[in-house]
Order: sequence, then structure tokens, then C-alpha cells
Amino acid sequence: MTFESEGASSATSHSAASGTPQRADLLETVLASLEDSKAEDVVTIDITGKSPMADQVIVASGRSHRHVGAIADHLLRDIKDAGHGGAQVEGVPQCDWVLIDAGDVVVHVFRPEVRAFYNIEKLWSADLTAPVHYSG
Repeated sequence: MTFESEGASSATSHSAASGTPQRADLLETVLASLEDSKAEDVVTIDITGKSPMADQVIVASGRSHRHVGAIADHLLRDIKDAGHGGAQVEGVPQCDWVLIDAGDVVVHVFRPEVRAFYNIEKLWSADLTAPVHYSG
């Protein structure tokens, strides 16, 4: 398997100049790549306005370490080939949880047990704009 090195510079711009069509194209590229790689239980979470780090978080599962690694490898290649530049990647050596930061889209690829343990969907689906009240 080949991967972009961890911490590689991302060529995808977060600026307003990148425009919505480029973001939509990146999202389509990511979803098509995950489908081609037979990723399972793909969930897309719109975090526009909830976090400045990205507009979309995608969570997907692979059946094994090897499948998670293959999904990540295929996705990195497809993002680069579609002209969105290199994405940053973490978690490649273990392939339990691989995080791919493509700029406006962040992808988490998990083995099913690891995904159930961390429950990322619940974290990002929470209403992050609601006021928090502390009692004490």
C-alpha cells in the first residue's frame, strides 16, 4: 500500500476563493471513492458553521485492517487525481482508524469495533451551538 506521508501539506484551500462548487466536487469525489472501495456504513455529517476546520465529516467502516488501509489508499489517490491536491493522513501504520483531512472534507475510516468504541457520529451530530449550562 502507498500513502501520503503523515503530516503532508494539504493543497486544498480553506479560503472563500475555493468556492462552493469545488467543495461539492470534493465531497462527490470522496463519496464515489468510498463507494468504489466498498466502504461500509458511510455517514456524512454537515458541520458547516459548527467548526472552522471543515464543512463535512464523513465516517465509514472497513471490514479489516487491510480493508481500512485499502480504502484510505484509494481515497488519497482519487482526491489527488481529481485535482484537490494532497490530503493529510493519520493512523496509517495501525489501520484501526485512519483520518484523512482533505480540507473542507474530513474522512474517518474505522474498523467496526473501533468505530463503535469512539462513536464519532454522536460527537459531531450534537448541537454544538446550544448553550452549555454548568451547575456546581
